[in-house]
Amino acid sequence: MAKMTLNELETFIPMALQTVDLPAVWGAKRTGKVRDLYQKSGKQILITTDRVSAFDRVLGTIPFKGQVLNQLSAWWFEQTQAIVANHVITIPDPNVTIAREAEPLPVEVIVRGYITGVTQTSLWYLYAQGERQPYGIPLPDGLQKNASLPTPIITPTTKATGGAHDERLTREEILAQGLVPETIWAQVEEVALALFAYGQAVAKQAGLILVDTKYEFGLVDGQLTLIDEIHTPDSSRFWTQDSYKKGQEPENFDKEYLRIWFAAQGYRGEGQPPVMPPSFIANVAARYIAAYERLTGKDFSPGEQPAAARIEENLKKNSD
Repeated sequence: MAKMTLNELETFIPMALQTVDLPAVWGAKRTGKVRDLYQKSGKQILITTDRVSAFDRVLGTIPFKGQVLNQLSAWWFEQTQAIVANHVITIPDPNVTIAREAEPLPVEVIVRGYITGVTQTSLWYLYAQGERQPYGIPLPDGLQKNASLPTPIITPTTKATGGAHDERLTREEILAQGLVPETIWAQVEEVALALFAYGQAVAKQAGLILVDTKYEFGLVDGQLTLIDEIHTPDSSRFWTQDSYKKGQEPENFDKEYLRIWFAAQGYRGEGQPPVMPPSFIANVAARYIAAYERLTGKDFSPGEQPAAARIEENLKKNSD
C-alpha cells in the first residue's frame, strides 16, 4: 500500500478516535489519558485511542496514533516473550488488546542509556546541578549532555495518581518501603536491562537510538509480567542516528516532537492548551507511522475508519 501523504493524513483528522463507548455487557468503562479500559471475565480490554497527552494533560487527538501504539506494542511483546512473560491474550482489532489481569507493581521502571532531558527530574538537569548520585546511582564527572552512559541505568519512580507527579525512588527506598519484594525487584532489574538491550539493538538496525524508556510490570499468578506498552514513541525516547552528535540536540523520533511544539507556544501544562493546526497534527501522525515502519520493518496498514464501530464489531467476535 502506498504511504499516506501529509495531505491525506489531514483528511483523517476529523475521524481520529476520541473514545469508545461499549455496550454494558463489557462492564464499566475506565478512562486513562490515552486508553479506554473495560473488564470482562477476568480479562482486560485495552482500547488505545488517538488521544495524545503531554505535561499531564490530554492535548488533542492524532489520527492513527492509537493503532500505531497498540500494534507496535503487540509486535514488541511478541519479540520479547523469551525475555519476560507479557499480558497479551489476543489483538482482536488494530486498536485493541485483550490482556490478562495483573497485579501492577507500584513502581515505574525507567531505563536510561543516555544522559539527557530538561525537566527538573531528568538525569541531565540533576547532573548539571552537581548531583553525582541521582536515584542513588553514582555517575562519573565530565559527562556531556546527550552523552551515552557508561552502562544503562534504572531510575525508578512512584506511580502518581490524581494529577500528582511521579517521585524519584532509589533501589534502597523501594525495598525499605516494601513497595516490591527484593526477589521480585532483582528480577525486574535483570529483565528491564535485557529488554532495553534488545530494544537498542532493534532500534540500531532501524537507524534509530533508543535513548530511554519506561516499563511497567505486574504479577499474573505470581509470575513477573510485562504490562501496558513497550518501546513506543509515547513510552520511549528515540533519536535518529544520523542527527546524533554529543553536545548538540539530536532529532527526536518520538512524542518529544509534540512537547517541543507546545513549549514553543509557551504552554507547559497550565491553562488552556493551544489548538494544534492540521499541518502539525499530520506531521505528528506521520512520525508515529514512520516509527512503526522503521522499527518493525512492516508497512503500516490503516484500519477501517471511523474506528469505534469497527472496534465494537471486532470485540463481538471475541466476546467469550
